[in-house]
Amino acid sequence: MQVQVARISPVMMEVAVEVPASDVKAEVEKVYSNLQKKAHVRGFRPGKAPRQVLAHLYGPQVVNDVVNAIVNETLPKALSDKNVQPINQPQVEAGKFDQGAAFSYKARFEVSPEIEEVSWEGLELSRPSTDVKDDAVDEQLEMLRKQHSRLQAPEPARPAKKGDVVTIDFTLDVDGKEMKEGGGNDVQLELGSGGIVPELEEGLTGKSLDAAFDVTTSFPAEHPREELKGKSATFHVKLKDIKERILPALDDELAKDVGSFQTLVELRADVHTRLMKIMKDRSDTALAEQIIEKLNEKNQTPVPPTLVEQQTRMMEMELLQNARRMGQRVTQEDMAKVHDQVHVDAEKKVRAGLLMAAIAKKLGIVITDEDIQRGISELAQETGKNVAKVRAEYNDPQRRQILIGMLMEDKVLDAIEAKAKITEGTAEPKEKKEGEESQESATKAKKKSKAKE
Repeated sequence: MQVQVARISPVMMEVAVEVPASDVKAEVEKVYSNLQKKAHVRGFRPGKAPRQVLAHLYGPQVVNDVVNAIVNETLPKALSDKNVQPINQPQVEAGKFDQGAAFSYKARFEVSPEIEEVSWEGLELSRPSTDVKDDAVDEQLEMLRKQHSRLQAPEPARPAKKGDVVTIDFTLDVDGKEMKEGGGNDVQLELGSGGIVPELEEGLTGKSLDAAFDVTTSFPAEHPREELKGKSATFHVKLKDIKERILPALDDELAKDVGSFQTLVELRADVHTRLMKIMKDRSDTALAEQIIEKLNEKNQTPVPPTLVEQQTRMMEMELLQNARRMGQRVTQEDMAKVHDQVHVDAEKKVRAGLLMAAIAKKLGIVITDEDIQRGISELAQETGKNVAKVRAEYNDPQRRQILIGMLMEDKVLDAIEAKAKITEGTAEPKEKKEGEESQESATKAKKKSKAKE
């Protein structure tokens, strides 16, 4: 067998294979032998039909079977011998077939680009501040007070106001027609929470118990529900209940109720520590995102389209899952709007991954058993699982490879940071545009989320 390899683009390769006539003849004989045993030909007993009759009846099928058998047997060997790793399924172009002659074919497929040099040292980066302000701690403590609050009817009775939790029955008319699935009974709403249609909240504020009233509004053109986009609507509302929220005092008793704390000082310190970790994670994420951008700016390496499409699908799936967890309805139209941006982010992610692999190879970075065990311990701590259970989960080769990939990326990111010019505490997290969540979730510096799945 003769094999010739040619790189026809930075990410596309072609392998030309020629199989000698003796091998072709042997495969033809094998196919005809199997066919003779199975074929049912009128006028002949099973297995007794002459070769020329089989050739007349099944000639094209035999040629197709022989070609497929030859390609399936020789192509993997040719790729292995030439140490070539396709990224996608090779597209085979068969040459002219003659039972008495050598057979040739070509196979085209995507491959990783050859990356000899990467510009990665001296990147100018800005690390967002990790300082935790007292206001942030106070805000978290207020949230804890709210979580441990109780609801009670105002005494004496009064109209609804901001902060109250009200219960309503309502029906909804859209463009003058009642929307059967648009109403609800015993629906609880918190005034001032920001999650209520503004006109409805305004209508409820100042109303007394058992009040019945109508509220007119218009839904925005980008409303997630198709049947409500840009439509005018009227809520027919009855106010059934008003409760005010009674917050517990911010003292040692609250600390004891929240967890294993004896004093408010201990609780405040714990909140501060947790916020510091969150800020550190966000800072690491922001720095990793900057590295992704800088590597792409300085290294315009071609990327295999198949890897970009795979990454795009994965990131779009993350967007859908995140939206569903938040109770949001996402339509095909919504996904179409963010597809282009996600595709751009996916290409950057793939390119950065290839570049970081090249950096790891140049620096001789390897993942040791000690690194893997440390990674497993960190995952166990983050997920709250027993270390032995997590270790058993990562005995699975595929999941173990994912973990190794994350650990390798972490080491490369650390190496890049060590050589970077970092301005500390000056950059603020940028305001996200639609679709940018996909890039963030895919580029976290110490990203353990995929390993938890």
